[in-house]
Amino acid sequence: MNPKGKLIVIGGAVDKGSFSEKAFDKQVEKNLNFFETGILKRMILESAHKENSQIEIVTTASKIPKVVGQEYAKALEFLGAKKVHVLNIENREEAMGNEALERIRKADVVMFTGGDQLRLTSILGGTPLHDLLLLKYKTEHFIFAGTSAGAAAASNNMIYQGSSSEALLKGEVKMTSGLGLIDGVVIDTHFVQRGRIGRLFQAVVGNPRTLGIGLGEDTGLLITHGNNMEAIGSGLVILVDGRSIKDTNITQVEMGAPVSIKNLVVHVMSQYDKYDLEKHEMTIHSVQHVKSN
Repeated sequence: MNPKGKLIVIGGAVDKGSFSEKAFDKQVEKNLNFFETGILKRMILESAHKENSQIEIVTTASKIPKVVGQEYAKALEFLGAKKVHVLNIENREEAMGNEALERIRKADVVMFTGGDQLRLTSILGGTPLHDLLLLKYKTEHFIFAGTSAGAAAASNNMIYQGSSSEALLKGEVKMTSGLGLIDGVVIDTHFVQRGRIGRLFQAVVGNPRTLGIGLGEDTGLLITHGNNMEAIGSGLVILVDGRSIKDTNITQVEMGAPVSIKNLVVHVMSQYDKYDLEKHEMTIHSVQHVKSN
């Protein structure tokens, strides 16, 4: 059964959040410098009650949760959201507590900030709160949104370590289980800016049935019905499809040696382009040009 909920994964920017300038109140429009109004506004519009939706910002992944949470709250409130709250869950005991469960139960949107995705999954994984998130996503008009670490943790398979410069050396990319909202994909973030194409290649060649998704900063995917993906934001989404791989040396070379891959398929998506995960088909958005007289 396809989930009733929606998934929004965003490529992220910096760990401290979206407002880097000090003069927030006086220059609020200029301070939306990484998570542009398009992505966050779209999240509000896609939610069950629009501006009146109950939004919980979960800062578990971040090292500076108080700063990040408040900055996202300011951004969402600036865009019209009226019921925005910050939920900082710092350990598994809090993730199992009634207060956190009750707040998630009432939420229309839960947004996970950036930081460390392994911290996020190790604290939330297997808890009643994790089970509740999965249930709401499957059965309700609910949005699970994640940026940076929050996006990387959304899939069943998750990259948690691997340097960009060494990513095509065997064994340099480390993977574990994510939160499991979507299967058959692996998500990497800050993709273009940090040169992470190589580590996504290696993640896919190890399991060619898995679709690699590389999200640029200020770029995301809106995923509906579990398999319909639409690119949102200003940058690029890179898709790496390994199903047509004809040959690789990954099982033959030693650990730390370069990996070769033959016939790896790569797609590049920009705003409004769509991809069907079930059919593995991409549709490029048709831009209507207005002729001048």
